[in-house]
Amino acid sequence: MWWRRWPAWSGYAAAGWSLMYAMLGLYWTAGGDGFPFAPIDDDHKSGSILEGTPVEAGAPLMAVLGLLGTVVALAMARGAGSRRWSAAMIAFGWIVAAGLTLIIPDYTLIAVLAFAPLLLVFAFTGVPGPQDCIGDILYWHRTHLILLFAGGLLWAAATLAHQRRRRAACQHCGRRHGPAGKGPSRQALLRWGRWAVAVACLAPLPYEITRVAWYFGYPLGISRNFLTMMQSTDGMLAIGLGCAIASALGGVLTHGLVSRWGEVYPRWIWFKAGRPVPPALAIVPASLVAVVLIPAGLMMLWDPAIGDGWGLRLPSVPWVLWGAALGAATIAYHLRRRGACQHCGQGASAVSADAEPQGTS
Repeated sequence: MWWRRWPAWSGYAAAGWSLMYAMLGLYWTAGGDGFPFAPIDDDHKSGSILEGTPVEAGAPLMAVLGLLGTVVALAMARGAGSRRWSAAMIAFGWIVAAGLTLIIPDYTLIAVLAFAPLLLVFAFTGVPGPQDCIGDILYWHRTHLILLFAGGLLWAAATLAHQRRRRAACQHCGRRHGPAGKGPSRQALLRWGRWAVAVACLAPLPYEITRVAWYFGYPLGISRNFLTMMQSTDGMLAIGLGCAIASALGGVLTHGLVSRWGEVYPRWIWFKAGRPVPPALAIVPASLVAVVLIPAGLMMLWDPAIGDGWGLRLPSVPWVLWGAALGAATIAYHLRRRGACQHCGQGASAVSADAEPQGTS
């Protein structure tokens, strides 16, 4: 399937994405409408660190970086460049990927992920409250951040593929031949994963506690007047409580990354009991949540205005730690559960060693 060939096409996709933004940068430099960071009314601002950037400064820089990115991505895709230039391209690629996925976005990504079912319903029924349509929620300043995030993922894939190619490793699994390619033991990965899961479960506690307190009428970290305003707004406190409950349930699911039931379906899932859990079922959603949590937490640091009390923003700052810990736990889970690579064949002996005790028990 096409996504399994990502090392071959990700570099060209990153180049195409960069070229598109180079052309947009030139268009906005020439006076075109729609520059996504231009100053705008408060109702349509994003929480991006670049929000409010003048088009005279932002658009030319976007054009230059887009053209440079196009050249670098094409060079990585074709495997061009000496060892020194290759190291520079890898550094450039990871800086671009981190900026696009972790630094520039705001809370939009985690909000879209959390409320995706509701947004799907609202697309057909209309949005309750003062908004007229989905466009009043996902306006251009916000939607553009999703496009940047997608470009960051392309750059991460392209850079990873090029880095593995230069290391003479398999571009799909990252393994190299010999002892150096085996990596940490399963026991070490499980130990690291447990520490990461513990941090990932503790980090969102301040957010969960404040939202539950508000729902039950305690103005923890906010003024009484602000709590009264939220109580008079239909659904506001219920949404906060729902987010806190979802966060707590996410902590329960996070334990699956280091538990037996995260590898084999438990008995209470009777139609799957005893069967192996597909690794992607845990890795894909956990990875996505881990990545989008970090910019949502960082956004609280960019804006020094705490607002009406510390409870509005400070409890979300540990989301940065939450995302990093969840990402580390997911990587450890992936390395523990990955089987033999279908492309290079490495890892077959490890799979056999893990399977043998289960077959003889």
